[in-house]
Amino acid sequence: MNTELFNALDLLEREKGISRTYMMEKLEVALANAYKKEHNGATNIRVAFNPDKKDIKVYQQKTVVEVVEDEETQISLEAARAISKRHKLGGVVEFEIKTDKFSRLAAQAGKQVIIQAIREAERIHVTRQYEEKKEEIITATVYKVDENDGSLVIDTGTSKAVLLATEQIPGEVYQVGDRLKVYVSEVRSGESKGPIVLLSRVHPGLVSRLFALEVPEIQDGTVEIKSISRDAGSRTKMAVASNNPDVDPVGACIGNHGARINAVLAELGNEKVDVIRYAEDKAEYVKEALSPATVLSVEYDGERCCRVKVAPDQLSLAIGREGQNAKLAAKLTGCKIDIKA
Repeated sequence: MNTELFNALDLLEREKGISRTYMMEKLEVALANAYKKEHNGATNIRVAFNPDKKDIKVYQQKTVVEVVEDEETQISLEAARAISKRHKLGGVVEFEIKTDKFSRLAAQAGKQVIIQAIREAERIHVTRQYEEKKEEIITATVYKVDENDGSLVIDTGTSKAVLLATEQIPGEVYQVGDRLKVYVSEVRSGESKGPIVLLSRVHPGLVSRLFALEVPEIQDGTVEIKSISRDAGSRTKMAVASNNPDVDPVGACIGNHGARINAVLAELGNEKVDVIRYAEDKAEYVKEALSPATVLSVEYDGERCCRVKVAPDQLSLAIGREGQNAKLAAKLTGCKIDIKA
């Protein structure tokens, strides 16, 4: 029976990532609680594990005293020395207990402790796996589509998680079995049902990580993404800079014949992505951010406000449909932009 138990612990460690040491600590509590339940808690127990021999022993401990007041926890000096002459007052004498003598109710109580320990360890393990993937992209499979609120239950390979309708790109429709990439934006420890994981396809981080997957220069740090502003499903602006004067950051992100940016767009559907060159000069940065419009001048009014002048035929292009181009540029640069013809 002990061999089977240790084999089960090894299996838990291999398949669920629950360490054998952790489970042995919980088993110690479970066995101690089971025996104490038999004696209304009035006893001292020590559980000894020997993983090498795949053996478990349970001992009742009694303190050596002159006058015994509690037979469950104490033993007289005379009785202790009858066992071994080395025992002294204040010492501890141990008696091995056969676990097969535990009652069914006591064993059931111990079993509940073990089940709870496994669930807790699984939650910790799953949480740790998600935390390692925080601010990264994972590929998941649609497990269920909620027809009422449009949310998706997806299988991330670690566990089942929910992709809320508000975190889906507008216009996208999914069926059970579809594969999609999601961004892990937040992970919080849950109390009973595992970690609370916020997945998203509208977060700017999704675009950032998609480009990192396609552009080696971003992966090795040659090209740096300085800022992203996004209107998911419609348009994104991304500012990039190069740490190597010989590398064009915009060209690196677009790729030969647009191969790299097209790979990103294939994941984003109809969304357009403007890759612009970041500039330390604020006025130049605003000009770049308002592309594809041509800007005549930029005048700053304080740290976060500027007035932009464009030719009359560029005004609608600079502002964009429903003000989208101007809004994304303002968010990208962190500056309030007032555009005039």
